[in-house]
Amino acid sequence: MENFNAELLLKEVEFRFTRSGGKGGQNVNKVASKAELYFNINQSLILLPDQKETLLEKLAARLSTHGVLKITSQEARSQLENKEKVSRKFIFLITKAFYPVKARKETKPGKQAKEKRLKEKKMKSLLKKLRQGNVEF
Repeated sequence: MENFNAELLLKEVEFRFTRSGGKGGQNVNKVASKAELYFNINQSLILLPDQKETLLEKLAARLSTHGVLKITSQEARSQLENKEKVSRKFIFLITKAFYPVKARKETKPGKQAKEKRLKEKKMKSLLKKLRQGNVEF
């Protein structure tokens, strides 16, 4: 979509933080460093109806039954780093969803490919004739 700024949608996003698994040592049980981003597509005030429809269609596998997109990040030990990572993932997903899919152009096999296919057919035919025992050279 033209004139679309995915960073504007970050204003409509809800962040939650929970305890993260993985590295962190003794600190892992004390600090909520895992970042979760929630974005309700249907309740967005910035998106137009056709944009909502596009997102619901393209991100269907990542949405809850209520149309809420959830993205998590727990790679870093810092809550701030995980929040930034999850925000970048969100912007990437939204931008990618609006990017038009390039149509595939049908192509025909080249001259070499045709020759190779015919040569392989002749070899297979000869092999079968050799098995039957009725080959004339």
